[in-house]
Amino acid sequence: MRAFWLLLFTFLSMPAAADSWRLQVPQTAFDYSSELETLDYAPLGKAAQAWRLCIAYPHLKDAYWLSVNYGMVAEAARLGVSFKLVEAGGYPNLQRQIQQAEECVANGADALVLGTVSFSGLTDTVERIAASVPVIAAVNDIADAGITAKVGVSWKEMGAKAGRIIAARHPKGGPPVKVAWFPGPDKAGWVAFVDEGFRAALAESAAEIAVTKYGDTGREIQVRLVEEALDEVPDLDYIAGSAPAAEAAVSVLRARSMQEQVLVVSDYMTHAVYRGVLRDRIIAAPTDFPVLQGRLAVEMAVRAIEGSLRVKHAGPAIRVLDTGTAEEDLLEQTLAPASFVPVFDFLPQR
Repeated sequence: MRAFWLLLFTFLSMPAAADSWRLQVPQTAFDYSSELETLDYAPLGKAAQAWRLCIAYPHLKDAYWLSVNYGMVAEAARLGVSFKLVEAGGYPNLQRQIQQAEECVANGADALVLGTVSFSGLTDTVERIAASVPVIAAVNDIADAGITAKVGVSWKEMGAKAGRIIAARHPKGGPPVKVAWFPGPDKAGWVAFVDEGFRAALAESAAEIAVTKYGDTGREIQVRLVEEALDEVPDLDYIAGSAPAAEAAVSVLRARSMQEQVLVVSDYMTHAVYRGVLRDRIIAAPTDFPVLQGRLAVEMAVRAIEGSLRVKHAGPAIRVLDTGTAEEDLLEQTLAPASFVPVFDFLPQR
């Protein structure tokens, strides 16, 4: 009962959609390398009927996807649509996500919103599903075949933003510094992009990647990888990587009394990363506004169902959050409230 009232309070406190969302739209849809145009995007007022969406996530292991979930709940409630959420339990679980998506859609969904575990591993599945309902790619990039629309930002640029945080502090020609780099799961679609961007940003600096550790974004795995890196390279200057890696680094460095020796950078934003920034345990982190991405994915799915989809690819402008930029409007579209719990089955009040 307590969980019910917490959830009800969360829904009642959800912000209404703005009159417009400030988004960036690639001139060539589905091409993150094309020029970006800024758009004041006017969301739908209400769905034509109570459509049912299937939503698939790679996992709910860190608070990033919880914030995406919060945005999706907020938008589903505003539009008056329902959804069923399935999560694969991690990036290695490609076959599980394929099965989940197929079963979820087969049970009567009007559209699939897919946060994929793999860039190309679901292509055949997506094409089969797209023959009957629209497929909206959410957050994680995916091969274009069968996709109706994409919501997301360039993860190459997310990696570059994180890399520039370090590069700006250590220009080329200065004393060299050593970085331990934790990009995420080796075979996840977004990891290759974030890795490319991060390395490119460091290329013209005095920073060098001394050790790279790939691994699933579960906390226990990241703690182990951070400990391995510190043992292998005891004179590290920076730990950089996914939010769970940054969160793990804060804990491990504190336990080893190394907080002043090794600095931490995250390449995306979660609640714990935000707290780390406020407490000067994490230098900074880019945000791609996961709450807003969740809202936009649901809104685009409804447009696709109703035949009113005009923008096929969009996402928020990436911003870097540090102690000087912790603004309320930035946080509102980045982090779910502390009281929010995952919602797997949502029915709107109409």
